[in-house]
Amino acid sequence: MGSYISLPSYLNTIEQRYRLGGKRCEKCGAIFFPPRLICSECGHNRMQKIKLSGNGTVLTYTVIAKGAGPTEFDDLQNMTGDYAVALVELEEGPTVVGQMTYCEPKDLKIGQKVRAVLRVLYEQEGVVRYSYKFTPIT
Repeated sequence: MGSYISLPSYLNTIEQRYRLGGKRCEKCGAIFFPPRLICSECGHNRMQKIKLSGNGTVLTYTVIAKGAGPTEFDDLQNMTGDYAVALVELEEGPTVVGQMTYCEPKDLKIGQKVRAVLRVLYEQEGVVRYSYKFTPIT
């Protein structure tokens, strides 16, 4: 089983994948990532585009061992072995899931400070797919 994303769907999410583009409710100030059309906190429909810092804290993580990830990540595993995926709370409040990069899974710690970096995820339909991953702040 894979994590197929059609090219139109991928292209429609470039801003959030490349720039961590979120939205802030103009009424209550709640921040959302991925962006929403309507605030789930107060129901207001006026949302302002914002760029999130990408800085955050690891809340929890898991290690994806050989054969456990989607087939799109087979090349990654063949090159690097096991990789970690973390649930990160961003400085602005939203929690996001992302692959970790530039760290060994065994060295990752809950509470560790990380930052988002733009990296290749995989190639699909002849298009290299980019998105954010997280790297430890040292």
